[in-house]
Parts: sequence; structure tokens; C-alpha cells
Amino acid sequence: MTKPTLVFNPVAQEYFDNPYEIYRRMRDEAPIYYDEEQDFYALTRHADVAAAFKDHDGFSSARGCDLGMVRSGDVPQKSIIFMDPPDHRHMRSLLNKAFTPRAIQSQRDTVVELVEQYLSKADPDNFDVVQDFSGPFPVEVITRMAGVPEEFRQQVRHWIDTSLHRKPGQIEMDDENMQANIDSGMYYYGLVQERRKNPQDDMISRLIAAQIPGENGEMRQLDDIEITGFTTLLGGAGAETVTKLVGSAVVEFARHPEQWQKLLDDRSKIPAAVEELLRYVGPVQYNVRYSLKDVELPSGRIPANKPVFLMGAAANRDPRAFDDGETFDIDRDRTQAQNLGLGYGIHSCLGAALARMETAIALDHLLDFMPRFDVAFDRLERVNMQNVAGYHHVPVKVLN
Repeated sequence: MTKPTLVFNPVAQEYFDNPYEIYRRMRDEAPIYYDEEQDFYALTRHADVAAAFKDHDGFSSARGCDLGMVRSGDVPQKSIIFMDPPDHRHMRSLLNKAFTPRAIQSQRDTVVELVEQYLSKADPDNFDVVQDFSGPFPVEVITRMAGVPEEFRQQVRHWIDTSLHRKPGQIEMDDENMQANIDSGMYYYGLVQERRKNPQDDMISRLIAAQIPGENGEMRQLDDIEITGFTTLLGGAGAETVTKLVGSAVVEFARHPEQWQKLLDDRSKIPAAVEELLRYVGPVQYNVRYSLKDVELPSGRIPANKPVFLMGAAANRDPRAFDDGETFDIDRDRTQAQNLGLGYGIHSCLGAALARMETAIALDHLLDFMPRFDVAFDRLERVNMQNVAGYHHVPVKVLN
């Protein structure tokens, strides 16, 4: 029997339902995949993806991070993820100050408080891990840091979900996606202007006060559009990553109860479990770059002026990089290869330490809340999103 033709379509329903089977075939059969119809390339082997992430001279972020954006070159706002050096370097050094180890640790009590608050309201007989828990708490953490008033924090999450949603076959943004982006952008823009008049102890106020080198070398302040772009991104990344990771974690632990038992027996393994989850079911599936020149990679050549998918989630299961890469094992040797779950190179996730801390605290409390549990696999509901994979609903029954 001949194999079906290998087709990678980033907005096909079968891709949304199970990207990992397609990744396995791409790594084996077409490590440098080319789609003639849509005129893009896709990289899936670890050596190629890691090299491309590191090569910001060859692969530009300035045209956006998804296929529709990169193809049109129409970047919606000034944002650090849509920048190349030197602009990226100046902005990154400024924003790093918001995510120092001390700044992250200062959020620990807030995270614990929110995790306990949401779990205390959960119904053990009818617990939706995402809707009742991993959806609401991370966005509270990040928007509180930014300076969003309490009554708007959950609204931020709904804007993000709507803006990232893609119907099967939909590459370009539709009216609903655009409206969600406009609504969130207008909201943050208004908040930035409010903070200019009335500064507070929050990230928006600190960005207003900060300075970066301008084009002529003189120091300048960020304008309202730049601050709006960053806070919009921060809300999205800060909410989506942990929301999807914790939901996927519960599904994988239900499929691998022996791994959950390891955590019940030894909580010191939680950080290793977070790393393995980021490798095995990391929420960020890919980033799209634009090739500025012909680039030689370990598996072959990418020509200039093409959209290129850097498939981090595929690379993270590459058996050429990780022994038994398709196996979920929290005790695996993590020195074998770079975990690409939160990016790599200059665009690695700014809030990676915060995401790791939130996920670890969530797992620790879930071990207490549901040491034994069943997932209703027939009622799992995956998200259909660009760049991001995970679940919209993870129904759980806690067992006695």
C-alpha cells in the first residue's frame, strides 16, 4: 500500500487534531518541506530548526510570525516579536528588566494565591481544567503585572482566544480576528494614555518612563503605539502559554499515569516534568520567519525571500536529537539537545521563567487537588489556532 502524499497544511482540521503524526512524516520524508501551492518552506528536524532560530541574519522576524502576516509583510503593530537587531536588542534589554529573577520571584505569592483561589471554587465531580483553572489564572498574573484593572483581566483572555482562532482552511485573518485585535489594541492604548497622566507601580508606567537608543544614537522614550504593542503581546503570550501547557499536562498525565505517580512520590521532580511537558506538548507549535538570503542548513538549502516555518514542536520530538523522542518521560536526560519549547536565540520567550514557575505551582496544587483523576477523553476539545496547540476543554472527574 502506498503512503498518502505528504501534505502539511497549517490550517487543516487534521493538523489541528493531531500535528505530531504529520511532523513525524515531515522529519523522515521531507525535512526541508516545500509547499508549491502556498510557496512556503517548513523545517522539522531539530538541527535545522535550532540553527534557523539562531540565525537572525538569514531569517527575519520583521514581517511577522504567521504565514498570512509574513506573506503580506503587513505587520499589525510595533512589537518586539516583529523586530530584528538592532531594534530588537534595544527593546529586549529594556524589557528584560521586567523579568529579572527577582521580579519573577516577587510574583510567586500572587501565583499561589490565584491557583488556590481558582481550585477552591472547582467542582471535583465536574472539573474543566482549562475553563475553570488554567484559562483564568495565568492571565490574571500577567495583566496584574502590566497594570490592567481587575474587571478587564479576563476580557484580555477572550480577545486573545478570538484573535488566534482559525477556521479550517483559514490562513489570513478574518473580521472576527481583526476586531479582537482592534478591541484589545484600543483598550491598551487607552490604558497607556491613562498611565501617562497617572503613573502607578506597574509595567506600563515603567515602560512610559524608560528610554532606549533612537536611530541617531540619542536616548528616546517609547511612544504609545510601541507600549501598546508590547503590552498586547505580553497579555497574549503570558496567558496562552501556561493555559495550554497545564491543560495538555493533565491530558498527558492521564495517558501516562505512571508519570503522575512519580510526581506524587517525589515533588522535587516537578521542574523536570515542566521541561518534559514543554518538549513533548509545548503550546507553541511554530514560528514563521522570512528568509533574507539563501541559507544552508544541515538538511539542505532554503532560498531567499520565502516564508519559512520553524517547527519547534516537531523538532522537540526528533529522535535524532532525543532518545525515544516520541516518548513522554519526565526523567529523561535533558542534556541531549536544546529544548525549543519556549523558543531559542534572540526571540526566546521573555517570560519563560514566569511560565515555568506558574506551571510548576499549578502542578504542585493539582497533585493535592486530584491525586487520582479520570479525563473524559471523548469530551476533550482541541483549539484551532495559528501557532498554538492545546485544549479548550479538558473535563476531569476527581477520584476518591
